[in-house]
Amino acid sequence: MSDASVSPGVGRTSILARERTLAAPGFNRWLVPPAALAIHLCIGMAYGFSVFWLPLSRAIGVNQPKSCGDLSLLVALFTTRCDWRVSDLSWIYTLFFVFLGSAAAIWGGWIERVGPRKAGVVATACWCGGIAVAAIGVFVHQLWLMWLGAGVIGGIGLGLGYLSPVSTLIRWFPDHRGMATGMAIMGFGGGAMIGAPLADMLMQVFKTNESVGVWQTFLVLAAIYSVFMLAGAFGYRVPPHGWRPEGWEPPSGGKSMITTGHVHLSNAHRTPQFWLIWAVLCFNVSAGIGVIGMASPMLQEIFGGQLIGQPGLRFTQLDASQKSAIATIAAGFTGLLSLFNIGGRFFWASLSDRIGRKATYHTFFILGIALYALVPTAAHAGSQGLFVVSFSLILSMYGGGFATIPAYLADIFGTQFVGAIHGRLLTAWSTAGVIGPVVVTYIREFQINSGIPREQVYDFTMYLLAGMLGLGLVCNGLVKPLPKKWYMSEEELAVLRATTRSTNSAEAGSFRIGRGGLDIQFALAWTAVGIPILWGVWMTLQKAAALFR
Repeated sequence: MSDASVSPGVGRTSILARERTLAAPGFNRWLVPPAALAIHLCIGMAYGFSVFWLPLSRAIGVNQPKSCGDLSLLVALFTTRCDWRVSDLSWIYTLFFVFLGSAAAIWGGWIERVGPRKAGVVATACWCGGIAVAAIGVFVHQLWLMWLGAGVIGGIGLGLGYLSPVSTLIRWFPDHRGMATGMAIMGFGGGAMIGAPLADMLMQVFKTNESVGVWQTFLVLAAIYSVFMLAGAFGYRVPPHGWRPEGWEPPSGGKSMITTGHVHLSNAHRTPQFWLIWAVLCFNVSAGIGVIGMASPMLQEIFGGQLIGQPGLRFTQLDASQKSAIATIAAGFTGLLSLFNIGGRFFWASLSDRIGRKATYHTFFILGIALYALVPTAAHAGSQGLFVVSFSLILSMYGGGFATIPAYLADIFGTQFVGAIHGRLLTAWSTAGVIGPVVVTYIREFQINSGIPREQVYDFTMYLLAGMLGLGLVCNGLVKPLPKKWYMSEEELAVLRATTRSTNSAEAGSFRIGRGGLDIQFALAWTAVGIPILWGVWMTLQKAAALFR
């Protein structure tokens, strides 16, 4: 990004200062989404870390795990003689989202003050540095070091990187808030689609008779992600106060739920609307995480031999080779769901610009209840196609919920502190990350231990998750515009916005391809993120094809 994109008069400030990110008149706002995608596509690899679990479970034995019998979790954290279990490693996944939500809640206000560039650089240091620390943990075979590096430090990087573009995109795209945040958060959903197959390739390259190739892969990924994330951080620009797209006028009064006021961060959590939207996100994500965790085993255990052309065989009647064959098909099913998760983030968030955020969430809950209740029916009828379609739509709405929530918050609380408010709201995600898997896992185990056939153990679970969506529907229905007493005065806003005022007039920023023909910056920026996305989609489609063979 050239210095011409930055307003004059800020040359003596730090290159990471918010003032250095203030866009000059004529800046093309469509350069901001690829900057956000560059960061979100990298941190989104958190969803794909399970690709490392099996190789790491034989980090010492290489070809076969070196087991030490009944290994306690405490011993596993410090052992150098025994291979880790997948259950020990999967705690990193839990740490990711606990610290993502915590970091977003704690440092959301700081991000608003310092701006997206500094937040992006710190996120890069935490995420990539955490992966590097995890590589050392693998090399010396210390699980606690992996937990600290990837889980804790990396999790903080996830929270900072996830929030870094939110308020900036909403301010650049007041006419398309949902679409703008949908583009960025689509990247977080798509990070594993790119990172997981890339990691698998790298592990194959680095694998030897003495190493499974994980620590080397960690270091290469950290280096690649550093380049992309820093490019994204330095590509961020913030609009001057008062900027608006050419020909666009903000909504005023009438039936619109989009406020023209702004609520201070210190007051947002004191309003009923904050906690209602918190519950809306929590119930939507709890149900979604619940089905994500059981989608693959559900397909295998419900349809069993039907997946390989032998409908008479139940899952428990299959031999090892047949189970391996349907596991491959289930992997394709998981890949297909990931595409709907990603596409739903852009589709539903963009649709919310037309029908409104509240109506979009009403759609999630009403359609979701119907689909969750339909899954057991599809299973008992042996309708594999209806089962797949239902889950695909469910996952699209799961992703769409994440992408729509920042715009929902901006509509209700204004844009001044929307990033920080969003950060605090992400504690709902951390809560859902515990509720969803726990509910599904314990109910499944209880029913199996009670002697219920495997193809029927998920019926009650799906109805329970549909009930969660019903509670979310009630909470969403109760969301109303805030009373005026919660909004800041013009004097308070003037003080807060002092650092974002421009000495130049703010030129309208509707889309264009440069002033003199082809905009090279635009082409390069979108190509840099577009090629990895297309590659990831292609790799995912190849796996998903197994579902239809």
